[in-house]
Amino acid sequence: MNSNIKDVARHAAVSISTVSRVMNMPDKVAKETRDKVLNAIRELNYMPNALARGLIFKRTKSLGVLIPDISNMFYSEMLHGMEAAAHEQNYNLILCNTDNNKTRMMESLSVLKEKQIDGLIFTSEPIYPDYHELFLKLQIPIVLAATHSLEYDLPSVKVNDVQASYDATEYLIKNGHRQIGMICGSITDQVTAMPRLQGFLGALKVHQMEADMEKLVEFGSYKFEDGYHSMHKLLEKYPDITAVFAAGDERALGAISYLHEKGKSVPEDISVIGFDNLRLSQMSIPKLTTVGQPLYEIGYLAVEKLDHLIQKEHVPELRTYVDHQIVERQSVKTRNHESV
Repeated sequence: MNSNIKDVARHAAVSISTVSRVMNMPDKVAKETRDKVLNAIRELNYMPNALARGLIFKRTKSLGVLIPDISNMFYSEMLHGMEAAAHEQNYNLILCNTDNNKTRMMESLSVLKEKQIDGLIFTSEPIYPDYHELFLKLQIPIVLAATHSLEYDLPSVKVNDVQASYDATEYLIKNGHRQIGMICGSITDQVTAMPRLQGFLGALKVHQMEADMEKLVEFGSYKFEDGYHSMHKLLEKYPDITAVFAAGDERALGAISYLHEKGKSVPEDISVIGFDNLRLSQMSIPKLTTVGQPLYEIGYLAVEKLDHLIQKEHVPELRTYVDHQIVERQSVKTRNHESV
């Protein structure tokens, strides 16, 4: 039979809590006692179990991560950052794909509760009141990554979407464009779509340009095909367009694909700027100019902030905004003949 923590405690003539301290906080145990426990572990060939370690300190060193769509390339780099921080802090990540389905999300939360996770990272989706009720029932620290909540005091890490979209639009304006359209996310998305729309319209107004939302904006989801179809609709109602701000790289690549099929050159005929700086943005033809948000850093900081909460340490900043930047590549053309 496999040895357990009780066998180790008996063999070393110490308590179970002492064995657990040796495994979790060895520096806090006297050397003589620590050596006895470590010798017992070796002699019994004991393999510590995460749940067994958690019995004493109520810690499993496991973090839950809720992802709305694992097929979305947006999440891979953010997860990379989470994994790096979790590895440094000796946590394991338990990843749950909710598939943008509320029922599935609730089932995932139930599973994570059974796994006795120490904390939860919730990504991208808005925090609805019933979500918040579920979070309260978990009674564990929670951090939001690439989303935030202004209604509830939930720690978060994300970019400032309003400012980032303002900067993207102003970049097009400063490159001589005056007829600019936008491919936006769903109008029901208050976390990213509406702030990015606000930044877009704000830049147009500051530069005294037309800001007719019905004419200039198409709404849809975040996938490639949504960008493709939105570009079709945008070009139909705004044929004089010279530039498009697609609030997501997949949308931007979908727009470029549609323009290519219609014989429109990017950027010679129409310039396109995206948002996210996914790895795929460097693989397109032309390579995509985009708003880079530091997804790796967002994931890393989310885990770091969550660890501080688990350790009951002070977190000085409730809502952390990380820097964005315009990543210039080949999909935006300067139109020097137009006044700015």
